[in-house]
Amino acid sequence: MANTQAMCTSFKVDLLNGLHAFSSAYRTVDVFKAALFTAASSLGAATTSYTTATTEVSGTNYTAGGVTVTNATAPTSSGTTAYWTPSASFTYTNVTLATAFDAVLLYNSTATGKNAVSVHTFGSQTVTAGTFVLTMPTNDSTNALERIA
Repeated sequence: MANTQAMCTSFKVDLLNGLHAFSSAYRTVDVFKAALFTAASSLGAATTSYTTATTEVSGTNYTAGGVTVTNATAPTSSGTTAYWTPSASFTYTNVTLATAFDAVLLYNSTATGKNAVSVHTFGSQTVTAGTFVLTMPTNDSTNALERIA
């Protein structure tokens, strides 16, 4: 098993069905979360939702379900690419996570099904009584966390 970075296919369908609200332009903004998963997981394009039945990390000061995503940036576009990046990094403060992890699942925690948005991978990590930060990329059409061309 291995995690694979991808925009979840179910997310694309959810967009067409109007499930996710990243800004208040048309309705109340949804709450998105970022949960960390072990290197033994198999998250990727086929991931449809957040579930505790998968191999989410656990440890001191880590809350199942992950951290709430700071979302003060509305989606926008440039040319033919629509894009969005959270307005702050994902920060897990003073955690001890002894099992190797290498992926974060971004999901809509407001949705009843905790619908998946995307999986982002990075080098395998462990943390002992430290702060783990996933720094957000520049919010533009070539670097944003979420891009639809």
